[in-house]
This record gives sequence, C-alpha cells and structure tokens, in this order.
Amino acid sequence: MSEKLLEIKNLKKYYGKGDSEVKALDDISFDVYKGEMLVLLGNSGCGKSTLLNIIGGMDSPTSGEVLLNGVDITKYKDKELTKYRKEKIGFIFQFYNLLPDLTALENVKMSLESKDQSHLSEKTLELVGLNDKKMKQYPSQMSGGEQQRVSIARALVKNAEIILCDEPTGALDDKTGRKILELLQDIVRKQGQTMVIVTHTTPIADMANRVITLKNGKIIKERVNEHPLDAKDIVW
Repeated sequence: MSEKLLEIKNLKKYYGKGDSEVKALDDISFDVYKGEMLVLLGNSGCGKSTLLNIIGGMDSPTSGEVLLNGVDITKYKDKELTKYRKEKIGFIFQFYNLLPDLTALENVKMSLESKDQSHLSEKTLELVGLNDKKMKQYPSQMSGGEQQRVSIARALVKNAEIILCDEPTGALDDKTGRKILELLQDIVRKQGQTMVIVTHTTPIADMANRVITLKNGKIIKERVNEHPLDAKDIVW
C-alpha cells in the first residue's frame, strides 16, 4: 500500500486558554493509504474521536492540515464541507443514527444523489446480508446488528473515498460485534475500500493493516500488522 489517500499534517485541536487549555490533539501527523484498514486505538479522552470528526469534516482543527487526494479540507467553507461529507466520506457510528420513520431501504436511499441510483440501495443491503423482507422493516423492528448493517450499507452505497467508523461494535454483544467486524474486513479485502476505525478495544487492532495508538492527544505508537488476524478469530 503505497498510494496515499489521506495526509494528516501537524494537526492540533485545543480548547480553552491559559491554565484551562486542553490539548485534545497535539501535533498529530500520519498518512492513510488506499485500500487499507487503519485502527486508531486508545482509551476515552485520548483524542481519537476528535481526530475522526476532523477527518470527516464535522469539526475544525486549531491548526494543521487534512489533505484528501492532496486537497486540504480544513480550508473548506461550510458548503464545501457539506459536499465533502456527502460525497467523499462514509460514516458508521456506534449508535447507528438511522431515521426511525424510514425503512432500512429508505435510510440507505437517503445517501444517494439521484433517484436513478436507487437500485444500488437494494444491492448494497444484499451485500451486507439483509434480504428483501428486512429491507422493508423499520429500525425499531430490527436487532442492533441488523441496524448496524443498514448503517454500513448507507456508508457503502455512495462509493465514498474513505469510511470512518466510530466504535462500530460498541453497542453490540460480542457475537454480533464479531459478525460486524467480519463484514467490515470483507469490505476492505474484497472491494479495496479504505477504512479508519476508532476503538478502545485492543483486540480489534489485530485485524487492521496498521494501528496507531493515541494517548493525551499524541501518537505514542504505530505498528504494521504483516499478517492481520481474521475478524472471526478475534476475542475480547
């Protein structure tokens, strides 16, 4: 993996001033390569979710650069950021964030630019293991694992440059969480999707191509997994 997709350069995010200043991110730099699964690992408060939000265009840094395909998104205005989030980034959250009054199929269709692409919604839901019956169900009629599959389909359907996952198994039991991790790993391996996963669960890092560990807003360790573990073998 030698082709850079994303470059993070000297990224800082500070809150407050003087003695009350908090350095959520303190001069972070790293690259993300096309087709890799990268895990950002660390305990609560280490800065990993702040970092993910800045990469996703949902927050702005105090200073530094976030370059996607060489373009610095930190210079974007609100309208450009909205387009960036809609077209370039797929989000998978811990708590699914599905619209309760829409069916699974309708939730996925919301991510598409054109009604002419609506057939892609069904294909993508099938890809994540949901059949025609499940597509017509509302979130309240689905299990947590099924809702997360809808969330994954919603991120996939628009063919985003990069998928950002914030604790994607955090609201799931171990068995269901492992199934979701298997699905995410398959998406990277079989489709060449680029994916960044934020987690505090150390064993999940073993399935990644690379792992970056954060503490107190700084990168304290980076490692390459020469032989990533299959998600089905992860135990936590």
